[in-house]
Amino acid sequence: MKAILEAVKSNKLKGITKVIVISNNPEAPGVNIARDDYGVQTVTILNKNKQDFENELLSILSINNFGVTDTLICLAGFMRIIGPTIVNKFQYRIINIHPSLLPSFRGLNAQRQALDAGVKIAGCTVHFVDTGIDTGPIILQKCVPVFSYDTEQSLSDRILVSEHEAYVTAIELISSNRIKVKDNKVVEG
Repeated sequence: MKAILEAVKSNKLKGITKVIVISNNPEAPGVNIARDDYGVQTVTILNKNKQDFENELLSILSINNFGVTDTLICLAGFMRIIGPTIVNKFQYRIINIHPSLLPSFRGLNAQRQALDAGVKIAGCTVHFVDTGIDTGPIILQKCVPVFSYDTEQSLSDRILVSEHEAYVTAIELISSNRIKVKDNKVVEG
């Protein structure tokens, strides 16, 4: 999230004009970073069941004058599954980053899964969110070598550097209308 906010602040993401950070965790460091370091409006949705959470999220997006056609929802450290109501309303407008080269190592502990599998190349994937877990159309991927001495933490740290770069690049591709989804695949266009 911080890399995204920095790219917005430095005008690298020219198509982004309004930003809000929404969290389901009031203790998330990103909430303070967004508000205090970047002056970005923040909202926390607390302890809601799935339907109430989605209703409140839709309300927040509406109150802040975000439109379905120009809204881009970037999941960054958001550890809650977005349900079909939101996914379908914002089809191909919600993106996520995952610390593996999807479709390999979906879900939690992707770096541990990569190490356990003995892969030589790991990385990260920015993808559109669909109703599955890490199954949406892939926007872009960045590779990171896996070394014999890697731990889950050392691999995670290296992947995180690539995640920051990849996420900003993906947002720029989307906000400048340089990609589209065709037959469930991302293509230039």
